[in-house]
Amino acid sequence: MSRRVFAALIALGMGWLSGCAVGPVDRFTLEVDLPADFELKTAANYRPATGQTCTLPVRRGKRPERKLFFTEFNPVANRVSYELPLSETIEGCPSVLSSVQFEFYAKWGKRDSDVGGDRASIGIPDRLPEGFPVMPESGVQELRGQCRWYFRTVGRSHAITKLLECNSLDDEGQPEKYKAGGGAQRDQLTGKTLRLILTVTADELPAFGDSWIAVPGGWRRCKGKSFEDLSAYCQGNTTDFKPIKMPDGRICDVYPTCK
Repeated sequence: MSRRVFAALIALGMGWLSGCAVGPVDRFTLEVDLPADFELKTAANYRPATGQTCTLPVRRGKRPERKLFFTEFNPVANRVSYELPLSETIEGCPSVLSSVQFEFYAKWGKRDSDVGGDRASIGIPDRLPEGFPVMPESGVQELRGQCRWYFRTVGRSHAITKLLECNSLDDEGQPEKYKAGGGAQRDQLTGKTLRLILTVTADELPAFGDSWIAVPGGWRRCKGKSFEDLSAYCQGNTTDFKPIKMPDGRICDVYPTCK
């Protein structure tokens, strides 16, 4: 999977759903499979069609070239679905869908602050580079991603917090180095379904290297120079550790089993 598709995507911003279509509109179905306790913001971005000399103004506030959709937290895994036009005339300018961007947040604990987030994107170019997957005969193109929680400690109490990272999966189901998403060729999408599938692995890992040591039952936090050392790199010391504060307030030696 080439990274060139992602380099062409514009940064995710704020706006409101607006704009109208003029003339025939080609549509497709966009679906997102979300794990439990995920919240999603989706942005469909449009640009002048290839060969058009018109431009869309850069502005704040209302942006008719950008459609936003919001999905609230759901305690169970679920699928959200949108019907999106592949082309429409925006303020007199014939435009096409150029990308879809996703910003999602997930809960990892019971407190309001126990939330992590990440982004994903799908490029919708005129033509994909050679070697990209094409629309299957089933009419459903799937892009798979896997999310993982990374744990760390913060503050003088060395309290546990978590970061979320969601990467694409290769054809063998192995995580790749770039964000979830991918690319789909625009002229292959009419009347078809494009589906982003996200899962969460139960295997958590330390957010930073040389800070934790794997032990039976989980991980121990390296002591560093002292208990007050917030960075606390191991630096070869695999015998001196410090206690950590769990999200429920317990003081433990091993994360996540608290043994």
